[in-house]
Amino acid sequence: QVQVVESGGGLVQAGGSLRLSCSASGGTFSSSSMGWFRRAPGKERELVAAISWSGSTIIYTDAVKGRFTISRDNDKNTVYLQMNSLKPEDTATYYCAAKVLSGSYYYIGTYGYWGQGTQVTVSS
Repeated sequence: QVQVVESGGGLVQAGGSLRLSCSASGGTFSSSSMGWFRRAPGKERELVAAISWSGSTIIYTDAVKGRFTISRDNDKNTVYLQMNSLKPEDTATYYCAAKVLSGSYYYIGTYGYWGQGTQVTVSS
């Protein structure tokens, strides 16, 4: 069973940057696609970015394209989310999860082994 732990969240001013990390243990991280999701207050959890096991496939939700970068280091069992030019609307709890079922990267139902999340707050 894969366990994931997110870190790197915090409070930042608009226009600033943060790098989130998701460390995984157990299971076969290096062969799993991974995704970053977020849930803002009063909203549903949404996909932010996903990356295939090899890094050859990367997707982003439109709202973060050009500002966020997902990457992974399979030697360290870690996936990262570099967030630049942050906006107040990026404020949310960010979660990491492993893709455990086949299907679209955008479909939340294909992900499992969720972490506890890390809070990102962007002040205006």
